[in-house]
Amino acid sequence: MAAGKLVVTMGFMEFLKAKVGKVAFFRPFVKDKEYDADTIFFLERYSLDMDLEQTYGYSVHETESLVAAGKLDTLLEGLVEKVKALEAQYDFILIEGMHQSAFSNTIDIDINVETSKNIGAPYINILREDGKTACELLDDIDIDHDGIIQSGCTHFATFVNRLSDHTKKELKILVKQKDNLPPTYMLEEIDQLDMPNIFEVKSALGCDVIKADNKDYKRVVRDVKIAAMRMEHFLDHIVDGDLIIVSSDRYDIITGAILAIRSNSCPSIAGMVLTGGIELARPIQNILDGLSDLSMPILSTNLDTYQTALQVKDIQARIQSKSERKIALSIGLFNRSVNHAELNEKIASASSTLVTPIMFEYSIFQKATLNIKKIVLPEALDDRVLRACEVLLRRGVVEIILLGDKQDIEKKVSAMGLDIQEATIINPHTSVYIKEFADTIYELRKDRGMTIDGAYDLVTSLSYFATLMVHLGYADGMVSGAIHTTQDTIRPALQIIKTKPNIPIVSSLFFMSMDTQVLVYADCAVNQDPSADELATIAITTADTAMQFGIEPRVAMLSYATGSSGKGADVDKVVEATAIVKRKRPDLLVEGPIQYDAAIDADVAKTKLPDSKVAGRATVFIFPDLNTGNNTYKAVQRSSDALAVGPILQGLKKPINDLSRGCLVADIVNTVAITAIQASQESQI
Repeated sequence: MAAGKLVVTMGFMEFLKAKVGKVAFFRPFVKDKEYDADTIFFLERYSLDMDLEQTYGYSVHETESLVAAGKLDTLLEGLVEKVKALEAQYDFILIEGMHQSAFSNTIDIDINVETSKNIGAPYINILREDGKTACELLDDIDIDHDGIIQSGCTHFATFVNRLSDHTKKELKILVKQKDNLPPTYMLEEIDQLDMPNIFEVKSALGCDVIKADNKDYKRVVRDVKIAAMRMEHFLDHIVDGDLIIVSSDRYDIITGAILAIRSNSCPSIAGMVLTGGIELARPIQNILDGLSDLSMPILSTNLDTYQTALQVKDIQARIQSKSERKIALSIGLFNRSVNHAELNEKIASASSTLVTPIMFEYSIFQKATLNIKKIVLPEALDDRVLRACEVLLRRGVVEIILLGDKQDIEKKVSAMGLDIQEATIINPHTSVYIKEFADTIYELRKDRGMTIDGAYDLVTSLSYFATLMVHLGYADGMVSGAIHTTQDTIRPALQIIKTKPNIPIVSSLFFMSMDTQVLVYADCAVNQDPSADELATIAITTADTAMQFGIEPRVAMLSYATGSSGKGADVDKVVEATAIVKRKRPDLLVEGPIQYDAAIDADVAKTKLPDSKVAGRATVFIFPDLNTGNNTYKAVQRSSDALAVGPILQGLKKPINDLSRGCLVADIVNTVAITAIQASQESQI
């Protein structure tokens, strides 16, 4: 695939961002210093703190001129200087080479290998099937490996791209028989990565927009159909993802396509391009104006139908920084193709213990993919939930169960142009689990007055049905709250799943992604006024959760006083809670009572608690009550643009997590990944 090199580089960037503090992207050679598509992609997608001039060495023209003039050493010295400058500022440099075919015959050396050798960077080569047999590909791998080693480079790994299933299976067997090769990873063919989306079609053809919403531009064009038949015959030939090219005066085809997109029994058309530049008749335009929810973009071009079809076929699809669907698909492809433990071992020397927001976000996806869990989402008709579902499935993070009527969900998914075919859909009202679930909740709650009829009524509630799925092992975790209250989420969990034996209360935390680090706030959503014992339990539980997610817990027990500077019942509660934590968990670094400024600011800490191992360096902040915690997290979130991931519930036997009703798609994605990690941790206990 044309995107092969970008997929591999992106996969490594994802991996590194989860492991390393500051990552730089560098290309020794670019075609155009003013605009290099891959460089722009990484700068935008990963918000790299770099100037454009830092990201490249030489243009292709400059490289050819220097080599032709016998100044290869000058070129390499310049690259070494650039790389060393980056090493002084960044923890890791990800370097992407230029394909040898981009250079003229004046360069008769492998310029990428030569660069790798001289800057001391391990080398990764990328091959593609190109119709070769598995034996021929193995020969190519051997030849490349020998050349790389003989040049003096360290051969890090080989990637073989765009493999058919049959060739991939054969090549795996052959590679296993070789003991002299570095890791060899195989990426299968994924047609969608080469398919343009509607925005790329619009840009390539310079189309005018007849009707389209912003979300429609992301729709992928799987094939192109020219409408030259009568409408009834044309409809027999369309399939999902078709881009229809039709003359602007073929009103029968235009209206037929509109009817098809609104029908549950017809394929979902990706879009339509009207050719010839003919203005639509007023009745047709009136029809379109009255369809506010038409999920089919309609474009117009002055080109004729034949020219339009040729130009669409020639569109070179690229993965853009905003191509969320292709990015998710690419990352999923990389993650299932590589051995993460093997990569981690190779990059271990460059790893960092610093947990930045980007590291945290990427690390949770990698942890989740190590042990795929099944997460149930009861709010399946919420747009945000469905979009998050697609991202999660494409990235291969979890398995998803959606609750609701299958026809209603599929209709909405089709209208939104999403692909969630891998999700399981269960209707609580017709499920085979109803009797088992009703009997279970009746036995659990009969001492509280539950009747069997009441149990049957209760289990069809989305929250209760989802909670029972987790309780009985049909799902590993549940995430809800996009349209339900926190109580709707927590109440079934407390009644059915209940707390762990050694944790008497359920509490919550937020992962607060600040500019430079991730902090943990608790409890900001559940316990209104915890006692000293409860506050200590919250602190210990939160510290353990922080450790699960790679954050070293330095616990600040917050109060309006620091040390012995204040008196009162509220301060006394924190003093007592701190003592309990120290007694129960002497391994934890904990300080309290302490004010927020002394906990977060090193300069303030020097004055108020100069000998503390927590003051000025706290990572876990325990609030004395819900009023303080909830207001503080929202104030910090809104005033500093921090990303608040949560509330994450802790203390339950199995993971149930809540969402804010104002949550974004990214919030849902992160919370589901965290829930999967919690489920994995529980299964290991």
